[in-house]
Amino acid sequence: MLRKAPLFHERPLALRVVTGGIVPAAFGGVTGIVLGVSAAGYWGLSLLALAGGVLAGVEHRDGWEGADRGLVGGVLFGTGLLVAHAIAGTHAKVSLPQFEPILVLFTAIIGMFAGALGGRLRRGATEQAPARIRARERASH
Repeated sequence: MLRKAPLFHERPLALRVVTGGIVPAAFGGVTGIVLGVSAAGYWGLSLLALAGGVLAGVEHRDGWEGADRGLVGGVLFGTGLLVAHAIAGTHAKVSLPQFEPILVLFTAIIGMFAGALGGRLRRGATEQAPARIRARERASH
């Protein structure tokens, strides 16, 4: 399954713009609005964003490419979160860093590791497939 996912660079440009740029920023915006409404909702959406970062990394050949995608996605997510929260003007239901823009650095680093994990999972899946085929061939002889 992982090795059959289309690679990000093979997708049409419009789809790359949407999935690589608009989705993380918009999802960060939604999370930023929920930040002022519900702590549980905020953490739930944050975990969903983390899973999305891993899945985005799967669209890359290895952990290094996935890390690049995750870094950008994390920056866009964190920026969207802070901007939407500021526009909403609500009080955060979870504690934010005293210097709120540092949150973008945190989301970028977390996104980088999530994307790297996804890319590494894909690489592991693509490397294991030929090894399993060779093992079956040896066992059948």
